[in-house]
Amino acid sequence: MRNIRQTGLDNIFTLSMNGSKILSTKSLVPGVHSEKTITVGDEEFRIWDPYHSKLAAIILKGSSISIKKDSTVLYLGAANGTTVSHVSDIVLEGTVFAVEFSPRAMKDLIRISIPRTNLIPILADARYPDSYRNMVSEVDFIYQDVAQREQAGIAIRNASLFLKKNGLLILMIKLKSIDSIKKTDEVAKSEIKRLEDHFNIKELIDLEPFHSDHTAVIAQKR
Repeated sequence: MRNIRQTGLDNIFTLSMNGSKILSTKSLVPGVHSEKTITVGDEEFRIWDPYHSKLAAIILKGSSISIKKDSTVLYLGAANGTTVSHVSDIVLEGTVFAVEFSPRAMKDLIRISIPRTNLIPILADARYPDSYRNMVSEVDFIYQDVAQREQAGIAIRNASLFLKKNGLLILMIKLKSIDSIKKTDEVAKSEIKRLEDHFNIKELIDLEPFHSDHTAVIAQKR
């Protein structure tokens, strides 16, 4: 039997199926997705897999992020658009600026964005936010998931240009991308220390068991 509940976050729900709790978003564009969906009444819900989406993982682990239906989001590292399409579902009255460096992934991202008027794909390198500063407005949230060595630096540069005062940064620190030799806790502490000059650190979340060697940082711009 299916039992759907609002999580307390706009347009994010949990489904109870056979004793398991499954995260989902209500489809902004019903009927056009290749992933698993569930229909309840006349509404379609898209299953949000925490093993494929780090944002889904931190929500399931109890993060207090407060993305609203009218929020504006800068998404750095949008890849082929799986997680960013769920963000588009959530901010149905807002806007998602989705930055991706890979032309191959951008093809998928553009395809996903066509029916989603709130999703704007941008082919660019997140290390150089000046290159897209004329395409992005001031935002409430920055979500960053990029496999680069200078992850804190990328977040700081983008936040200085685009993030509102008191806006939130959601940074997925890929520890092995920064340093494959140092212990992961040392790498995380180093990146967080860099952030502390610009942000108030609100939460640190270990993404186990969903993702290995990843730490999520929730931080508020000063």
